Amino acid sequence: MGNRSKQADNFRPASEATEGWVVSIAGLVVNVFMILWKFVPDWMMGWIRWCPTSVEELETSEMKVLSFISRKCHGQFVNVGKLWTLEDHRMWTIKLNADQRSDRLPVVLLHGFGSGVGLWLLNIDSLSSFRPVYAFDMLGFARSSRPTFSTEPFEVERQFVESIEVWRNRVGLNRMVLLGHSLGGYIATSYAMAHPDRIAHLILADPWGFPERPITTSHHYELPMWVKLVATMLRPFNPLAALRVAGPWGPQLVDKFRPDLCQKFNPVVQDKEAIPSYIYHCNAQKPTGEEAFMALTAHFGWAKHPMISRIHQLREDVPITFIYGSRSWVDRQTGFQTKFVRLNSYVDVQVVQGAGHHVYADRPELFNALVQKVCERADIVENRSKQEIETTSVQKQETSVEKDSSDSIDIDSHFDPQLL
Repeated sequence: MGNRSKQADNFRPASEATEGWVVSIAGLVVNVFMILWKFVPDWMMGWIRWCPTSVEELETSEMKVLSFISRKCHGQFVNVGKLWTLEDHRMWTIKLNADQRSDRLPVVLLHGFGSGVGLWLLNIDSLSSFRPVYAFDMLGFARSSRPTFSTEPFEVERQFVESIEVWRNRVGLNRMVLLGHSLGGYIATSYAMAHPDRIAHLILADPWGFPERPITTSHHYELPMWVKLVATMLRPFNPLAALRVAGPWGPQLVDKFRPDLCQKFNPVVQDKEAIPSYIYHCNAQKPTGEEAFMALTAHFGWAKHPMISRIHQLREDVPITFIYGSRSWVDRQTGFQTKFVRLNSYVDVQVVQGAGHHVYADRPELFNALVQKVCERADIVENRSKQEIETTSVQKQETSVEKDSSDSIDIDSHFDPQLL
């Protein structure tokens, strides 16, 4: 028995070494394939790319989705300039109540990975009841331009942040309530760190990229070799590559593998094909947004540079509200950790019962009510700050007038007749 145990112990390192060797060979094969792929001629790519999609079809599918919004919605492309490239880029934007004078803060919506402005369908009507609402497609996604991003994670963040700041300036917003879901929450946090003066309140709906990757993951989960092989083979590919590889069957693939996401919109969207079609066309285009996301991620979806380790860099006076779904795969403990890290700041953590990762669509009424409450609080704080600034300004003016008055010359008392 003892000899068998020793033999097993002696054999285990050899087995692990074999697995490591096989996985390394698989990784080498994939890398060679990806290098050869770059040399495929354009005429052959015309045969390979067989996705039934186009910019026009994406526009049509979005119009169908947005037609179920009851309030008047205005859409436009906002030119954000060349940024880090050689050509101009545009960010598709929809806005409600934007042209009406309002003393309420605008709320700006940042979608998650593989999404677009259309999936805010269940929120826009409610949120625009009393304030301006803006939503835009981030660069690389949906109808916005799809520039090539850096492969360095911090640079990718900077590129997203730069585009949003240029967008804000072109649209003409001074301060806003910024709401980001999933990947949008990660980018919104990065933006708030860079431009805290523009943020009246930061709302993070089930944000991706906050937790740190567990150091001991490999000890807790002993993965079979075939899983390691598959993970290695798929590592260079974008997360939604299957949609494009599926070609004509891509639209059905969305409905088949994510019926839960499509069903969330059934109470409002009568056309059952509208949401699957929109999601498909959003992700069947040139996948530069996916490539940017890949640059931000380590293995199995962990962020290379988690926000929880950087959240202390956000200026103390920027308030944060986390909104999690109780059934979501996102770790909400980082929301409570943020509260502990930012003891001198406003941090609130809300958990919506019965909701998953798409908390805005799972329980839209409760989600909208929470967001409206946050916005109303932000309005009060903002108006109070304006009043304090105005009061301080008036006091300074009065002090200045009093000083000028005391420094002025009294003609009668200083008049000398001998000077005449």
